[in-house]
Amino acid sequence: MPPIVLFVGLSGTGKTTLMEGVIQCLKNRGYTVAALKHSRHEINIDIEGTDSWRFSNAGADISLLSSSDTLCFTGKMDREMEAEELASIYAMNADIMLAEGYKYGSLPKIEVHRSQMGSDLLCRGQENDPHLIAVVSDADLEIDVPVFDLDDAEGVCDFIVKRFL
Repeated sequence: MPPIVLFVGLSGTGKTTLMEGVIQCLKNRGYTVAALKHSRHEINIDIEGTDSWRFSNAGADISLLSSSDTLCFTGKMDREMEAEELASIYAMNADIMLAEGYKYGSLPKIEVHRSQMGSDLLCRGQENDPHLIAVVSDADLEIDVPVFDLDDAEGVCDFIVKRFL
């Protein structure tokens, strides 16, 4: 199973944008990257009337759509899966998995913080999350982990490579 790094923070802080930059940087360095987005909302990517929707609607527990360059997977689940479980099943051939979300998980976390959304950090607020390994922020913070600028995807990539790859 590849190492997994969680990108956590409030909605609108720039987690997705940062992950995009880090993924591009890792790919430019030749790494195979798996990306995972955790959502608290119901997900339905099947479009009504498509063949895969019809299979799911008929009761298929797993539906795959495959072409020469893409594989899409949908499946019914009886519980929410953790990032480690998903990585062990779907990302075995990746060098690393980056996941957006799972802020209550026990994997290494990089918190993305934007000062206009408040001064408190999720992982250094009322509770000191021992899994926090770095913060990416537009504020000058004095904390016990490295702090990167919001626009420094390259620096975050360097940090991840040194620590995990």
